[in-house]
Amino acid sequence: MLVHNASATRRKYDDALREVLNQKGADESRRWLSTWDGLNQGPTPLWRLPDAAERLQLGSISVKDEGRRSDLGSFKALGAPIALVRLIRREWPAHDFAPQALFSGAHAAPLQKFTVISATDGNHGRALAAAARSIGCRCVIVLHRHVSEERRLAIEQLGAQVLRIEGNYDESVREAARLADEHGWYVVSDTSYDGYETIPRDVMQGYGAIAAEAIEQEGAGLGSACAWTHVFIQGGVGGLAAGVVSYLVETYGENRPTFVVVEPQQADCLYQSALSGHAAHASGSTESVMAGLACGDTSPLAWRFLREAVDYFMTIPDEAAIVAMRCLADGASRDIPIIAGESGAAGLAGLMQVAKSAAHRATLGLGRQSQVLLLNTEGATAPILYGELVGKHADHVLAAQTQWAASVPEKMTLGRQVR
Repeated sequence: MLVHNASATRRKYDDALREVLNQKGADESRRWLSTWDGLNQGPTPLWRLPDAAERLQLGSISVKDEGRRSDLGSFKALGAPIALVRLIRREWPAHDFAPQALFSGAHAAPLQKFTVISATDGNHGRALAAAARSIGCRCVIVLHRHVSEERRLAIEQLGAQVLRIEGNYDESVREAARLADEHGWYVVSDTSYDGYETIPRDVMQGYGAIAAEAIEQEGAGLGSACAWTHVFIQGGVGGLAAGVVSYLVETYGENRPTFVVVEPQQADCLYQSALSGHAAHASGSTESVMAGLACGDTSPLAWRFLREAVDYFMTIPDEAAIVAMRCLADGASRDIPIIAGESGAAGLAGLMQVAKSAAHRATLGLGRQSQVLLLNTEGATAPILYGELVGKHADHVLAAQTQWAASVPEKMTLGRQVR
């Protein structure tokens, strides 16, 4: 299902929005994160998929591969760590803790009883746990009943205390807030709610690094034409989309690309927000194989940005995401095989859905001149599930990547740059 957002505009970045999210803050976050050894050095790859573009009758498809961001395997490694650092610096202003020193554990002694807590579908909690371990503070993660044991174990292995509840993601968010109030802990969440916006803002600011890197890799910064006509972005509560969209709108203003946000049919809170004109709740159960996108409540803070700039919201069935995972894993003669998790493949799944409809192509202006940017937001963060859905282990896809690169060396460049 596809819906046009009647509130979307094309204009210079709004000053009121810039006060909340801006390139200066995103670039500072990016510099601070570069000092954390929990991230791989350099930008994540920006892969070209010419065969996929030809099949879908498009000019080009590029995929920013956040599965390569860190050993955590997800873009969430950009959000929770920077939010935690900014929180600590606010709470201890007299100490002037340097980000690099915090990430190295230099201040672990005074922070050993400082406790952060968050609800998660898996990736955010894992990123927060990893950052807390590096910094030396305590971390508690609340998981709802649909989060797999595989993801629970991955979080516990990073030293976090994990608490299970019987409800869904939105109920786990409320439980995390309750426990924080009861014990004097600090919530580090990627979704906002009434009276809670500063930390989700910091999380979203970290996600701006994705857009900054992609612009640099294309050599299409301020004053240049945008390299993409369309950007398909995963939904969830809206934080990732807000961080990326705000950065691109601030760079290109009225010349920004067309933005399409993709989410599961049964977790369509952003789609419903577009229909109602305000931050809304999902119409379905929120149970989806796309665990990272199985969110019922739109982040009100994120919606302030999406309402202004996202042109279309769409929903996809779980089966479409699985098909896209397999397409990316298989690659092609000119397309490198890519490890994309269930949520990571959602952008391609959305593009494939609209590309096969003449009416949707016309509505979105998709054609042979279209230059599309996709975000692979996660790798095989649940390896067992990945193998079941794709039909082969992530290690086999990684081996196919290596073989592909060796067979077409002229398509590769040194380092982690544009492919």
